Amino acid sequence: MLRSMDRKVSLVIMALAIFYLTLSYRLPKFAFTQVDADVLPLGLGYLLLGLAVILFIQNKPETEEQKEKRTLKKEDLILLLVTLGALILYVFCLEFLGFVISTIIFLSLTMRMYGYMNWTRNVIVSLVFTLFLYFAFNYLLKIYLPQGILPF
Repeated sequence: MLRSMDRKVSLVIMALAIFYLTLSYRLPKFAFTQVDADVLPLGLGYLLLGLAVILFIQNKPETEEQKEKRTLKKEDLILLLVTLGALILYVFCLEFLGFVISTIIFLSLTMRMYGYMNWTRNVIVSLVFTLFLYFAFNYLLKIYLPQGILPF
């Protein structure tokens, strides 16, 4: 029953989806809203559960090429762990430095780690992307991101 990796992964995803759905059902209900706060999380949870069931049912036989892809090189594993560490550091710095500064630093460094060596281009892309997100959240969606040490 659990011979293929797809089935094993699908069972893990199903367990995560059920846990996520359980947490989504605990979100508070609001009386005067047309669309409640739990609609999107519940939709995503059921979508994840459905996709996991489809993955479980498909049960394609694995080729040797797919089995070989599963092995992770040591360099790739180190890069993933460094990225995870940078992400954790980003979350801790978000409140203190603010969204704009933290995100620009995080994006510039991670782009550099993944092979984009031109610092000028990395900073410009990070700056434009971060400012786009900041203005979209703050002024269009009215969701205020942490300002940190910046006055805005």
